[in-house]
Amino acid sequence: MDIKNSEYEKYIGLLLKHNEKRREGGKEMLAYVYTFGCQQNEADSERIRGLCASMGYGRAQSADEADLIIVNTCAVREHAENRALSMIGELKHRKAENPDTVIGICGCMVAQRERAEQLKMRYHNVDFTVEPNSVYMIPRLVWQKISDKKYKRSFMWDTDTGEVCEGIPVMRDVSHRAYVSIMYGCNNFCSYCIVPYVRGRERSRKSEDIIAEVNALIDTGCKDITLLGQNVNSYKSDCDFATLLSRITEREGDYIIRFMTSHPKDTPDALIDVIATSHGRVEPHFHLPLQSGSDRILRDMNRKYGTERYLTIVKKLREKIPDIAITTDIIVGYPGESEEDFEKTLDIMRLVRFDMIYSFIYSPRKGTPAAEREQLSESVKGERMRRLLALQDEIAIEKNQRAVGTTVRVLVDGESSEMGIYSGRTAQNKLVHFSATENDVGKYLDVEIERASAYVLYGKIKNEKRI
Repeated sequence: MDIKNSEYEKYIGLLLKHNEKRREGGKEMLAYVYTFGCQQNEADSERIRGLCASMGYGRAQSADEADLIIVNTCAVREHAENRALSMIGELKHRKAENPDTVIGICGCMVAQRERAEQLKMRYHNVDFTVEPNSVYMIPRLVWQKISDKKYKRSFMWDTDTGEVCEGIPVMRDVSHRAYVSIMYGCNNFCSYCIVPYVRGRERSRKSEDIIAEVNALIDTGCKDITLLGQNVNSYKSDCDFATLLSRITEREGDYIIRFMTSHPKDTPDALIDVIATSHGRVEPHFHLPLQSGSDRILRDMNRKYGTERYLTIVKKLREKIPDIAITTDIIVGYPGESEEDFEKTLDIMRLVRFDMIYSFIYSPRKGTPAAEREQLSESVKGERMRRLLALQDEIAIEKNQRAVGTTVRVLVDGESSEMGIYSGRTAQNKLVHFSATENDVGKYLDVEIERASAYVLYGKIKNEKRI
């Protein structure tokens, strides 16, 4: 479906005229989007902001001045849901100040029927909910709210048609980096994961649409593009993911392509070969979620690979791409995880020596098989997490120390939390801090690394060359 040729284009036009009249009368209508969760949610929020702009809304700096507020939620862990619910509750003050404020909730959390019902019954400041795969419906829902005095609040689920909606405008915060979604949904049904239930089955965008979007970004000077999917390796339209990546990198230019996330069960040699022969256009970094070093736990997680398969992929990556950085996800305290199982995870960490890990204490998700199993105590999970992090700190510091004295090419992202200190990432996705200026944002700099911690490299600009 193309939003430009759908019924929703009508509502976009109606809202645009409405908001233009308000602007002519001295009132600029503003929209604000809150985002919780992963990079896919960030990409979704960019499309939501693009929709808001096409409807004639300016961009508010905070919810306190917004006439339209959209909260894009996450459901991967309970903590993320609780944070979103707290934020939604606070928005009642904005509604009290201006009853005409429209408040909509989207994202993975509201794709769960019980959460949509909870918002309907307990959060009367919310006007509508919409599932993550149906954000194109937002113009209709907003128009119904502002045009119909008898409008009743709308709480929807099961609206996913399985189609990919193209043509939704995108509003990004920066021009030098971008996310490009290549597929949506997931077919894996890992026993701990809610994503297949809230984002639906896998469906891939057409390769020509993806390549056109990437080329347009490069044309405008974008230097760092991340291809997104719950499992990009299972992308399948008129070609597979390795072929798509190869076609994208045929384009000349000074850019780098990143991608996430990969699944070990779908990591063919052809994909590794494309990275190795991309002449630096595909990042020398591979995020390969392990989740557990125990084959018993991996089977229970329904991961469809074992540690032998995982280690074979790591070996091939390092043989073909010697300077590659490998990162991973690990779940600590999965139901039934014994001390022996956990030690096997630590053994894999010592063997692979990941550049970075994203570790999570297991969080039960209602509706998933693992949530029904006997849970480990919080004290056991906490103690194991501390041990895991201590080991990874040792490994990461040792690996990052190798960068001290070298010069790395960094794309400057922006100012860090410390005044005058800016951050950027290397081709291997390593975070670097250094002194720079606002004029350097979006440019490549050569940075000489002077010291290293487990998670950050620190350096100084080696020369004044700005690209």
